[in-house]
Amino acid sequence: MISQSSIQNVLDAARVEEVIGDFIQLKKAGSNYKGLSPFSDERTPSFMVSPVKQIWKDFSSAKGGNAISFIMEHEHFSYPEAIRYLAKKYNIELEETQQSDEQKQAASERESMYLVNAFAQDFFMNQMLKTDEGKSVGLSYFVERGFTEESMNTFKLGYSPEAWQALTDRAIEKGYKLEYLEKTGLTVVKEDKKFDRFRGRVIFPIHSLTGRVLGFGGRILSKDKKTAKYLNSPESEVYHKSKVLYGMYQAKSHIAKANNCYLVEGYTDVIQLHQSGIRNVVASSGTALTEQQIRLIQRLSLNITVLFDGDAAGMRAALRGIDMILEQGMQVKVCTFPDGEDPDSFAKKHDTDEITRFLEENAKDFIQFKANLLNQEASNDPSKKAEVTRDIINSIAKIPDLIQQEIYIRTCAGIMNISEEVLFSTLAQIKAKVERDARKQTRQQPQEPLQIVSPPGEEIKKVDRQKVLERNIIKLLLLYGDQKGEFEDFILKENEEGELELTVERNEQLVFNKIYMELQEDETEFTNQTFKSIYELIIAQFTRQKSIDHNALINNSDGEIQQEITSTLLENENYNLSRWDSKNIFVQTKETLDPKEVLQTILNLRRHLISKKINELMLSTKENLSKSHSDILEEIRDYNKLEKVISDKIGRVM
Repeated sequence: MISQSSIQNVLDAARVEEVIGDFIQLKKAGSNYKGLSPFSDERTPSFMVSPVKQIWKDFSSAKGGNAISFIMEHEHFSYPEAIRYLAKKYNIELEETQQSDEQKQAASERESMYLVNAFAQDFFMNQMLKTDEGKSVGLSYFVERGFTEESMNTFKLGYSPEAWQALTDRAIEKGYKLEYLEKTGLTVVKEDKKFDRFRGRVIFPIHSLTGRVLGFGGRILSKDKKTAKYLNSPESEVYHKSKVLYGMYQAKSHIAKANNCYLVEGYTDVIQLHQSGIRNVVASSGTALTEQQIRLIQRLSLNITVLFDGDAAGMRAALRGIDMILEQGMQVKVCTFPDGEDPDSFAKKHDTDEITRFLEENAKDFIQFKANLLNQEASNDPSKKAEVTRDIINSIAKIPDLIQQEIYIRTCAGIMNISEEVLFSTLAQIKAKVERDARKQTRQQPQEPLQIVSPPGEEIKKVDRQKVLERNIIKLLLLYGDQKGEFEDFILKENEEGELELTVERNEQLVFNKIYMELQEDETEFTNQTFKSIYELIIAQFTRQKSIDHNALINNSDGEIQQEITSTLLENENYNLSRWDSKNIFVQTKETLDPKEVLQTILNLRRHLISKKINELMLSTKENLSKSHSDILEEIRDYNKLEKVISDKIGRVM
């Protein structure tokens, strides 16, 4: 258990914009920040962060909360795990009791796999640094590659010994289950035999954005041609290679700061460039680039520079990923190294300034790169030149932004010496063909036979009026609860003729007091459990400190309540994200207290409850009840009078 004082220390230190900024690129939007949702695929921002309120809201998925809830949602952490992550980030020492063996066994399967991977990482590092075999084989290999002790520690490099079951035996001895060693791929089990997957290899751990060990890459050092040079962990519950980029944990803050990501092929390329001062670099780890990997970069920057070997194979590899990057609406450049060089070897031979200058001078826009590469192949052949041009226009057609398309068309026209009109016409043809193919594919899909379905017996679900009104009351309390306003109190009196009439008195009081006293007077109970819980939290907090602390409300509540509170507090930002003003639709936002709105909400709730009571009484006249119909009708008349009075009040407020 983590002590409450330690949790409070973490809450006090954690800045929501800093925590979330490690995972997505945030841009200033007034007093807040906005970015692309990490929980859904989108190209326009729907994610908002408020540094003032220390909360976030994702309007695309309806999720929201504070720094802790973001880590829990994004990394699928438990509450204690999120606290530990933030404590590590802010160098806060936690007071907690040691987990018992029973608690370890009770951990989820996913968590058990993370624990096994973390143990394996430490095992591999210790083997490399503290055993004779590890020093002479693993450590010497990395030293020969030019890696410093700092780099080896940063990337947690290690070595798996030649013994068949060294890791497996040690893990089982320490209480880790064979089941999870097998599921993570660390141990291979065949019938009654078991052995270490990575034995005799140097180890490259693969980390998540928060630094958890997802899997491993292992390079063999012998020259056995029958054995794969590189071996990766198999797909598992925690490791999906199509969604992971090597070095992203170490590079994420540098990518956001530089607003650019260098993309390379291998582990050693990343480590060598990082060691040389180029730290905004990640690797696809030898796999074909995927949309998920591109979107991982997109959260931090819209700019990618692809670095590849100078040979033909490297250049072809660069071309394969370009179109996919363009489809995601990103800016892409390509930089190739001289023949015989790759990022690893080039970085060894040059200092930081030389590498930086080379990358800046040789990173070409994708059109220039593609045109130069393909023109070399086309030579002076007109038909091949036409083919090259069409290939480039095909890439431009994948760009979702029309303005960017036009700019690239004009650039291509200048490079290829072809009129813009011809290129625009070609672009239109390509886009029309894509649309035709899409329609054709839709038509070819098997259609369900037409069926005549009778109208469903259920009525269309009506709007829950009481839920809407209860939400409005919570909203008023959260936004203006500790503000003062001048309210009109309508006093109901009986005149000389025995009729009810209203007199008005004005007084200044806190919004919280006004709402609380009115609801108490009517003995009103919230019917929605979420709103009821929020109301009780607000009452308890206001009773203690005579003010409303949004952070404390969020920190002391569960996910559903957090989402409702953040939705309310950042409601205006949703309008800003939608940019209604660009469509000449101007939404009036509520930034200051309007006492009339408070009165209208209370009176509307009161009228709604009276209307419900009248309906219940009307229904009771149709049933056999002990109460006489005349008594019920008299009660209905009284409620009708009261409803009319309240309607008059609402009319006066409006």
